[in-house]
Amino acid sequence: MKALQHIETALKEIDEEVNALLMDTKMSLTDKDEKMLPLVQQKRVLTQTLEDLTYLRDNPPTQQGGCGMARHRQE
Repeated sequence: MKALQHIETALKEIDEEVNALLMDTKMSLTDKDEKMLPLVQQKRVLTQTLEDLTYLRDNPPTQQGGCGMARHRQE
């Protein structure tokens, strides 16, 4: 699944960016925090997406049962 590869690549790039920010001794801690917050948020979303897509890849929904989301909805 190509999407999984793209997400894994994006996660690695985010990790590299965070590490570069952490190693930058010229930048203040406040500036580091401001620059890392969006990166951490992106990483959280990408990690959850990767977990969801991996689960769906390993446990594809059946045609009869579907994905089961309708059973958990409150109308």
